Amino acid sequence: MSPQPLRSEASRNPRTVEEARALVAHVESLFMPWNIDALVDGFTHDCIVRFGTVPEFRGQDALRGFFRARSLKQKGYRLTKELRGVTGDSISNVWSGEWQDADTGARMRGFGVEVWILRDGKVAVWEAAFNVAPADQISSVDDALK
Repeated sequence: MSPQPLRSEASRNPRTVEEARALVAHVESLFMPWNIDALVDGFTHDCIVRFGTVPEFRGQDALRGFFRARSLKQKGYRLTKELRGVTGDSISNVWSGEWQDADTGARMRGFGVEVWILRDGKVAVWEAAFNVAPADQISSVDDALK
């Protein structure tokens, strides 16, 4: 698949809720199937990524490696993202996803929250918190606090 630009007007950040919602929907589409080139192109060259417990990393090369590793591990990835807010240069969204673990074959599911800080229409800072569990596991508060 050829790379798709993250935005047609890549030089500016979304200014309205509708533009932000369209950006979030577009990013969602780039994960199914994985379009790593287009995903990376949506980030600044000096991007900062803080993704759960993964040590912070920077730059498009590290980001490409991260997406490549995830695409190999998360088979049949299905994702939904929903805009939660847009203020100035920040967009927040929630996501839920399901996939098959490539190593174990287990069906997995996840839920998370993301904040994107944008610069010139691209993600400059990506911060994400998330939870992951086997898809058939019913979790409780007690399980979360273990």
